[in-house]
Amino acid sequence: MQLFLSSLASLITPVILLYMVIGVAMGLVFGAVPGLTGTMAIALCLPLTFGMDTTTAFALLIALYIGGISGGLVSAILINIPGTPSSVATTFDGAPMARNGQAGKALGAGTFYSLFGNLFGIAILIFVAPLLAKVALKFGVYEYMAVSCFALSLVSGLAGKSITKGLVSCAVGMLLGCVGAAPIDGYARFTFGVSGLEAGFASVPALVGLYALKELLSEAKPSGKVEVMKVDTHIKGLGFSLHEFVSQIPNMFRSALIGTWIGILPGIGGATSNIMAYGIARKQSKYPEKFGMGIIDGIVASETSNNATVGGAMIPLLTLGIPGDAVTAILLGTFTIHGLQPGPLFFSQNYSLIYTIFAAMVVASILTFVIQLFGMRVFIKVLELPKNILLPIVIVLCVIGSFGVNNRLFDAWVLVIFGLVGFLMSKFDYPLAPIILGFILGPITETYLRRGLQLSKGSFLPFLTRPISGAFLALTVFFIVFTAIRGVREHRRKKLG
Repeated sequence: MQLFLSSLASLITPVILLYMVIGVAMGLVFGAVPGLTGTMAIALCLPLTFGMDTTTAFALLIALYIGGISGGLVSAILINIPGTPSSVATTFDGAPMARNGQAGKALGAGTFYSLFGNLFGIAILIFVAPLLAKVALKFGVYEYMAVSCFALSLVSGLAGKSITKGLVSCAVGMLLGCVGAAPIDGYARFTFGVSGLEAGFASVPALVGLYALKELLSEAKPSGKVEVMKVDTHIKGLGFSLHEFVSQIPNMFRSALIGTWIGILPGIGGATSNIMAYGIARKQSKYPEKFGMGIIDGIVASETSNNATVGGAMIPLLTLGIPGDAVTAILLGTFTIHGLQPGPLFFSQNYSLIYTIFAAMVVASILTFVIQLFGMRVFIKVLELPKNILLPIVIVLCVIGSFGVNNRLFDAWVLVIFGLVGFLMSKFDYPLAPIILGFILGPITETYLRRGLQLSKGSFLPFLTRPISGAFLALTVFFIVFTAIRGVREHRRKKLG
């Protein structure tokens, strides 16, 4: 504790605090603008850290990281477009709450539970990082495949009124995820001779297209009437009551644990954790039919889990030298630039720097909360803009952001393609959440399945007999059977009623 406090004191200097405030603000902007993720903000600012000392460099980059993750909730709630893939599930209940005149409550809940998720992930990182890293080491390709299958089984909780339509949506997402070079052997699939398809569809333009362009097309009406939403900017406290906070305690702790654990597993990240936590929150709820209609539970699950992923992703980076997501991969490069090598010996050899990173994460989380809290009333003003002005501006930013991911024009076309897919599917009442789940998890599941089959020489037995993978596959079967039984019971109840 004394080392943590001394590290905290070293950060509270005018220069470092100024860098952190700028980093958080910039991260929030990049997170809030669809297509401009926190990863892009860190990549752009990385060259600026070359001449900085180690403490200042990591303070700035961690501020960008945490600000970028939290910023996605602003656009997700206000305009139904996730600023980052980690905020996809926030749109499910956040946007309906905004339409129902509860934008302040939605933003307040998102801001508070983002802070809780961050602090929970950091606490796990500080106290049990080495232990969790040892457990994570036991995860191989079989276990990763089983976890991915378990996450895919949650599609039933995101399917809306029709499980059949949810499964079709998930299958479409998995099919779109198969486009491009196959994992392991690199064989080109579904490219039809188009060179741009060889690298597959980039996730950021695809996810932004599903929501941003779909939203624009949905709002285009032949009547020519301009819709202006009346907004009450008066918010008492954080917008939600003490009773609501107490009722969400099981949800927030469960979602924080899910986010932290998903963050520890390399390559899965916040894009999966927020949807997974949302799906489990809906399954565990006493009123699952209210999810998607605009309730605080969905925001709590999404924002707690995606921010807890930050602390989780830092665990394999610091203890094993393995990045947990795209941002920690860039941070790994920062360690190298400053002559440091994360790994098993890093904790014992760089104790002061480790606790400086912990302190920077805490300070950045608090700064993010404060800036979002005071900016909340300004954010809500966005809803007062006529949609014929707001949405074209958003689309332009989305196109710029999509192009900036890989600096290729083809990604702007990906935005358009996925926007049309999202619009057509929503027009026929097919849910979008399963498409996203299938698109993100399909390639991950396939990769680990093929690697596992290579190791086992074509046998499926190790997937079933290894304790961890067997347990997750058993949970997957349980979820599917439970959902099927519940669906049959609801069908009978409606038939009799």
